[in-house]
Amino acid sequence: MSDHHVYKKVEIVGSSKVSIDDAISNAIAESSKRIKNVEWFEVQETRGHVENGKVGHYQVVLKVGFRIENS
Repeated sequence: MSDHHVYKKVEIVGSSKVSIDDAISNAIAESSKRIKNVEWFEVQETRGHVENGKVGHYQVVLKVGFRIENS
């Protein structure tokens, strides 16, 4: 086991018709399929799309932090 860790952050965008929480969960679930060692996220922006006077989609911009393998 290493006595230090090195991390990288990438920006992703998640969306959902259901809620902001669902948009975050969708983004984390999908990014975790492709990025190893995802360990945290930061919500950078929250926004949405309006359709006929109602919320059509929720959208969140996230910074996802993952540990560099073997660090």
